[in-house]
Order: sequence, then structure tokens, then C-alpha cells
Amino acid sequence: MGKYFGTDGFRGEANVDLNVTHAYKVGRFLGYYYGKEHKAKIVIGKDTRRSSYMFEYSLVAGLTASGADAYLLHVTSTPSVSYVVRSEDFDCGIMISASHNPYYDNGIKVINGNGYKLESEIEDMIEEYIDKEVDDLPLATKENIGRTVDHAIGRHRYIGYLMSLATRSFKDVKVGLDCANGSASTIAKGVFDALGARTYTVNNEPDGTNINTNCGSTHIENLQKYVLENGLDIGFAYDGDADRCLAVDDKGGIMDGDKILYLCGKYMKERDELSNNTIVATVMSNLGLFKALDNDGIRYEKTTVGDKYVNECMIQNGYALGGEQSGHIIFRKHATTGDGVLTSLKIMEVMLEKKAKVSELLKDLVIYPQLLVNVKVKSKKDAKTDPDVLKAVEEITAMLGDDGRILVRESGTEPVLRVMVEAKDDETCKNSVYKVVDILKANGHAVE
Repeated sequence: MGKYFGTDGFRGEANVDLNVTHAYKVGRFLGYYYGKEHKAKIVIGKDTRRSSYMFEYSLVAGLTASGADAYLLHVTSTPSVSYVVRSEDFDCGIMISASHNPYYDNGIKVINGNGYKLESEIEDMIEEYIDKEVDDLPLATKENIGRTVDHAIGRHRYIGYLMSLATRSFKDVKVGLDCANGSASTIAKGVFDALGARTYTVNNEPDGTNINTNCGSTHIENLQKYVLENGLDIGFAYDGDADRCLAVDDKGGIMDGDKILYLCGKYMKERDELSNNTIVATVMSNLGLFKALDNDGIRYEKTTVGDKYVNECMIQNGYALGGEQSGHIIFRKHATTGDGVLTSLKIMEVMLEKKAKVSELLKDLVIYPQLLVNVKVKSKKDAKTDPDVLKAVEEITAMLGDDGRILVRESGTEPVLRVMVEAKDDETCKNSVYKVVDILKANGHAVE
């Protein structure tokens, strides 16, 4: 990770950690970098946060000042920007979003011309430019100054692409959609309506400050209640920029990314679509997922947390399916990034083709109890390498044996250390996690 760019772009509280000058300079550098040999074309999308408009205008000012043309998708999802970049020959794309974070945060995600997250070496160059006291990049003049182009048609093409992936009509299927008052509000309902579903939507009225507020994939308990109260067949919850999807089955059970990987991976194996018979997951995926995959003869690889790393592993090895417990699921045949709406369409495909409720299709997957506690710390590195913490982790690992595990890792986007334990019962999880948390507090690492 760099000074500004983490595992998922440049993110922080708007006008505190990430301000308009930062955005202007990101635009200036990208316009210059991609415009060295031709007039650069860069497409921009944004989520529904109030500050997204401010950052959009700042980025556009920087891009056009460097001579690039800025194409605006307006409110849209991160995967739609990725799709438009790779399908319409743009030099790169920019998504303005802080994903699942609160409305007052925002972020800048840069997507390269192939639809993947920007290379770290270019991020390093952007950071170097941001910190320069003197702006030494040339300014475009006369006819070389860039222009702004309305490109809402790009989002419409993406919606059409999603519709084309459905294998069956959704007629008479009762589907609930929690759009998190975010990017999915411009996409999801239209797709499901067009495919014939009886669509029920909640949190589909963004006002700039209600994105992710008690809704979406980070507060899925609301969708659970809604699915049961309305007798729905299934429900889908997205995050702020709609690159994640969690689901709720017909019985109100939560389908996190692990369950989605199992459901879709097993289906893809049956259809000979699971490349190298392998699913890519992260170290945070539940032990129950790995045991179930072993039972079904499906191989898996584990990466560090971050869909960026999942994607890298998939590309390097030609794998077709990968994702995170949080709901970033990548279907590499159809997308280069996690795509919440695409994920929900693939779950619908399994359900309809198998002619069974999702709750029935998941009966062989037993998820281990898991407890994750986030501890805000002064220094992630110092806290993680504290000898007392390391000793406690070693003791807990030995105690759990093959029936559980402990993981202590640094957040890629926040000053937080994540302590996670899986075991056969909740009490063991709780005791183990708080053994480490109490040490972090007693040794002065935690920020109250």
C-alpha cells in the first residue's frame, strides 16, 4: 500500500483525508500520463454520495486541463465503469466511491484500459505528483484543452449486457433488492424487471447522505426480515458502488460470499465451466467452505484479503471463479471485477436451472461459527508484531487444532487490526478473540 492508495483506491473522509485538490491532481496526472501520444479518453462514474459531485468536477477539471476528454457515466456502479472501459476503448476509467463506507467518506478508484484495478507503479507516480510542491505538468492550451462528454449511453449498454447473460426468464419469481441507496439504484431494478421478475425494492431512493445507512450488504438483517414478511423466493443486497452482493434465501438465511462461491462453484463444476476445477477464495473465507469443497472434490487457492489479489490469482492461473466472504465475486468469463448485479443473476441461474430453492442447494455446506472484532490501533504493524500478541495467537492455534483457526490481519483501508476466530462453538470463538483484543488494549495499542 502507498501513502494515499490502499487495496481499493484512494479513500477517506471527504475534504478531510481526501479533498478536491487531491482529486484535481489525480485528474491532472492521469490526463497527462495517458495523453502523451494521443488525446486521452477517460470515463468517470460515481455513486450517490453528496461529495461525489464535488470530486467528479475536480477530476474533470484536472483531466481537461491536461488535455484529456472526460466522459461522464453519472451515477453508476464500479463494475459498469470497468465494462465500459474495456468494451469502448477508453484509456482508463475512474470510479468515485467509498464502497460500503459511510456517506461522509469517499474514494477514487482508477481502472486501467483492460478493466482491472490500476497498476501499483502508476499509483506510485500519482502519489509522487500529489506531494510535489510545484506543479510541473504541462497545461493544455487552445484546441488541446479537453472537453466533457455526457456518456450515459455507456451505462445503458452495460445494463443491456447484464440482461444478455440471463439463461432463463425470471417470470413469476419474487425477488427482493436492497440497493443500499447507492449505485445499484440506477441499474438493478431495471434489469430484474426486464427479465420478468416480480421485483420488490427497498432502499432505492438515494438522497446523498443515506447510502449504506442501515441498509445494503452491511446491514442485511433488514432484507432478511423483508424477504420473510413478503414471502419472497430470494433477496439480494448490494453495497454502495454495487460491486458486492450478499443474498437472503427463501427461509431468511444469509448467503455471504462463501456460500455464493460454493453454490456457483459446484454448479459450474457440474457444467464443466470451473477452470482447473479450482475456486479462488481469501484467507478470511470460512473453514466450512474449504471442508465442503474438499468433500465435493473441488480445489481452492487462498489469497490475502482484497478482490485485487483474488483477481490477480485468477488471471495468473486461468481460473474462472473467485471471491471474498464480503460478497466480491468475480466471474472471469463475464467481468474483470466483482459485480453485485452480475452475481445475483448467476445465483438466479443456478436456482432456475436446478429447479430448487437456494436453501435446499446449500444444505451440504456447514459454516463454522466465526467472530470478527475490529480494533482501532495506533500502529497496525506494531500491534500485529507485539510479542504478547504473537504468543497468544500461537497458543490459540495449538488449542484449536484442525477444528478452528485464528487470523490477525491489518485492514487495507482503515487504521484497524482485524481479529478473527473460527471454532466449533461461539464460546470458543469469543474467548479466543478477546484474549487477543484484551492484550492489544493492555499493551497500549488500541485507540479508544
